[in-house]
Amino acid sequence: MTTSATGQPLIPQPPATVTALRQAVAQLAPAALPAFTRELDQAADQSRQASDLAPLQRFIAQWAVYVHIQRQPNIAKEFRHWEDAAETGDAAQARRAASAIGKILDDAHAALGLLPR
Repeated sequence: MTTSATGQPLIPQPPATVTALRQAVAQLAPAALPAFTRELDQAADQSRQASDLAPLQRFIAQWAVYVHIQRQPNIAKEFRHWEDAAETGDAAQARRAASAIGKILDDAHAALGLLPR
């Protein structure tokens, strides 16, 4: 991932569309593109089967939050730190990590004007 020397976001937050989010993911975290595509296919299938846009809306919200975090190197680094701590730490550290991850996600949802998780 490219880093910003000033601590500013690497790219502007893209519009919450599949195309714009895909382009942002390709730029910020190309290794995440297979997951993006797989989850988009699943959401599209669920939407078709249920004749409901909710799965696609959840997909877009989830990936907008992902991009919001990844475009800010300091926040992305902190997020990865807490993910690692949750996987490798003891129970107390896992609880702290879950709390910290929840706060980062809540802050991202709020910044994007999304409903709480």
